Amino acid sequence: MTGRRPRLSLDAYEQGVRAADRTVLAQAITLVESRNESDGALAQALLTRLLPSTGGARRVGVTGVPGVGKSTFVDALGMRLLAGGHRVAVLAIDPSSTVSGGSILGDKTRMARLSLEPSAFIRPSPSGLSPGGIARRTRETMLLCEAAGFDVVIVETVGVGQGETAVADMVDFFLVLALPGAGDELQGIKKGVLELADLIAVNKADGDGELRARTALGDLRAALRYLPRKRPSWEPRTLATSGQTGAGLDDLWRIVEEHHGALHASGELTALRSEQQRSWMWSLISERLEQAFRNHPGVAAQLPRIEADVLAGRTTPTTAADDLLATFGVVRARD
Repeated sequence: MTGRRPRLSLDAYEQGVRAADRTVLAQAITLVESRNESDGALAQALLTRLLPSTGGARRVGVTGVPGVGKSTFVDALGMRLLAGGHRVAVLAIDPSSTVSGGSILGDKTRMARLSLEPSAFIRPSPSGLSPGGIARRTRETMLLCEAAGFDVVIVETVGVGQGETAVADMVDFFLVLALPGAGDELQGIKKGVLELADLIAVNKADGDGELRARTALGDLRAALRYLPRKRPSWEPRTLATSGQTGAGLDDLWRIVEEHHGALHASGELTALRSEQQRSWMWSLISERLEQAFRNHPGVAAQLPRIEADVLAGRTTPTTAADDLLATFGVVRARD
């Protein structure tokens, strides 16, 4: 006995997801996150069946500096969306322990109201120590949620510097949350993150923070003027919000819908999602090629020695790579 929950049949997974059965949906997400080869084959068969029922959701990424109040913000925004008749799925990318690989999985408890709602689904997902801290199968989880009828999918990252580029590459609208304060809102936010943003919201714009938020908005607008546009049809916006009071959240969602309409009218939305699919394919190819490379018996046997030679300066990284690739069966390309 392995203690594993028995797998359902392909038909049972499909029917359960389409019926928005939360238990089956959670089991299907566990299936696509599994590294087991047979689980992977079943997961891909399920996704192939469900693919025609995906793509209808608003896909929104949310990131921000530590302490900006992402979970409180998402909880408040989600509740407003539910009140407007939406069904909301939140994929919260959790940090994994560098020692145990375990996940903190605290976002579900921090979204206290949303987690109790039958029209909402929150999935804390461990990053699995993957590059950038992004859960390995977040894209596929998003498709499952869409097939289950969730028309808003929010992907919340750990924070700025924790895989925001990867999240921006899987959503339609990328939101960066900043803190109010005279100039402080730019601290910890890299220029590259600002370039990814479709909207920068200065959160915690309540109480003493309201006046500081106005100053922050002015600084951010000035900064955005010097950055290139990400999309021809969209100029990034700034807005003051409060996850505590709900101020600005209705305006924020109107901006999300305006953005969707602009990209749809220009044809950029279709092009964006197509390019994301192609990028996803190539990232999977790279991941699996590296896995096959590392698992090759000849490479595995030589790798410790060759890595030691590189570290000690006895050989160059280029020579080391060429030798290992030759062992793998790749002929060196001529310059």
